[in-house]
Amino acid sequence: MSDTTLPEYVRAHREDLVALTLDLLGIDTSNPPGDTREIVSEIEQFLDPLPYDVERLVADPAKPNLLVRVPGQTDHTLLYNGHLDTVPFDADAWTYDPLGEHVNDRVYGRGATDMKGAVASMLFAIQAFAATDAVPPVDLLFAFVSDEEVGGDAGLPSLLEDGRLDADACVIGEPTCEAGRHSVTVADRGSIWLTLEASGEGAHGSRPPLGVNAIDRLYEAVETMRERFGSKRLEIAADVVPIIEESIEYYASSMGEDVARELFWYPSINLGVLEGGDAINSVPQSARAEVDVRLAAGIHTPDVLAEIRDCVADCEGITIADVSWSVGTAEVPDSPLVEAVASTAAAVTGTRVYRRSATGGGDAKKLRNAGIPTIEFALGTDTVHAPDEYVPVDLLVENAIVYTQLPSAWRSQIKQ
Repeated sequence: MSDTTLPEYVRAHREDLVALTLDLLGIDTSNPPGDTREIVSEIEQFLDPLPYDVERLVADPAKPNLLVRVPGQTDHTLLYNGHLDTVPFDADAWTYDPLGEHVNDRVYGRGATDMKGAVASMLFAIQAFAATDAVPPVDLLFAFVSDEEVGGDAGLPSLLEDGRLDADACVIGEPTCEAGRHSVTVADRGSIWLTLEASGEGAHGSRPPLGVNAIDRLYEAVETMRERFGSKRLEIAADVVPIIEESIEYYASSMGEDVARELFWYPSINLGVLEGGDAINSVPQSARAEVDVRLAAGIHTPDVLAEIRDCVADCEGITIADVSWSVGTAEVPDSPLVEAVASTAAAVTGTRVYRRSATGGGDAKKLRNAGIPTIEFALGTDTVHAPDEYVPVDLLVENAIVYTQLPSAWRSQIKQ
């Protein structure tokens, strides 16, 4: 084994880490269309000299996934997950090159913080183990996947369906920082997505009393939902309450404590789509709305959905045309995985690391529902999906160090 420690190796080769990040950013993986063939080939070339098994798995030929296995000293397996696709970008809105530019202490580019930067740090962690001849205390499995940004099935869902992610815990490299505060995301929120349809009676726009306005009916139905549910405090499970309270503390400085408290202790109801009518001078006979309801982890979503169905039934001319839903998930805040990630990140950054809920939901929910304890963690910036998205070089380095230290920290926790 080399005398060089894993953190020492990462710090000594920071410029190589920057170069790797720029290589990944230089390949456009905007989704749609989400073509990741070139970036997967780039990663395969990077990993080729290393003594580890690399396997390409394909559900969609344009959106391959990559599995990398680093053998450890025990049969426990820690999974690292990162997605290779990004949201699209408008190059004209950028000051810097959206396909990668290193300026002073920052690396700019679409995906710099969400999440090609974290993927580069994971890849560099793999290289650090090889370069220092270090054998991790547990088996490591890295899953670099496609199709995350649009919630497609070609990435993580296909690997889960095929039973290829046999792991005891997972760390997803999603950015979990905001306004300079660091966190580990240990929970997500449940959701109800409703498509509502309204029927009315047509009439000329100059004589609206002779008709029934379907748009008015639809909007009133949404307002009824807000009045009946939006103001009703949720009965959150006792074991989730500490996560909610720490989430409120985390978000308070960016959105205000009152807003943060309302966001988690009450349902959020967003009217995302409202369509109806044919002309300005006609009373619309039909209308359609899509409504997004979010609920904190610890709430049984089907119970709320049943209440919403009763509410809609009370609204004349309104029907539910379609519905999809999910239940929020959470890890125990002092579980071995959460303790390992939070304590390691705090030691590396020298700052507090909050244990909080996400405001939405993503791949962590899929993994938890598959029985794999999962958290999200990566140091990053508030520029996710924004023009001039960037990540500081220091954070790339610190992410890589955290990722190299996690196997030992997690092994220590599960032995207790």
